[in-house]
Amino acid sequence: MRSKNIFFKKKKSGMKLMIGGGLIVALTVILFQGFMSQPASAEDTITVYKSPTCACCKGWVSHLEANGFKVEAINTNDVVKHKKEAGLPQKLYACHTAHIDGYVIEGHVPASDIKRLLAERPPVTGLAVPGMPTGSPGMGGKKIRYPVITFDKSGKTTVFSTH
Repeated sequence: MRSKNIFFKKKKSGMKLMIGGGLIVALTVILFQGFMSQPASAEDTITVYKSPTCACCKGWVSHLEANGFKVEAINTNDVVKHKKEAGLPQKLYACHTAHIDGYVIEGHVPASDIKRLLAERPPVTGLAVPGMPTGSPGMGGKKIRYPVITFDKSGKTTVFSTH
């Protein structure tokens, strides 16, 4: 009889550990999901200068909003003016220019790269996706491989990521 009682106690103790471990895993998953779906903070407002008639610019703005950024979209008929004011090298020009927390974002840069830029804070002027690669955020069509480029005030560029 004693052996049954000891077995029952061990089984009960093991069950408590399983339940406790399960709760820890469940809470970790819930917290992680909450963290990952959190909207960007208030300082992550991005100001986008775009053509009022450009559908891909609207698509990129929607991509940013879906990824937690607060977007201030400013329609302009002279986006080149904003590119020049930002010190953007002409070889990196795309269809829209944005500013966030001291950085310039040119073209269809994925939100994940903007978040990484803000987290790592490298000593660059900004990020650019030159041209309008198909399949990039806001662009339709079959996705092609494209680089996200960093640039600085001297015009030096490096590859930040590839998608």
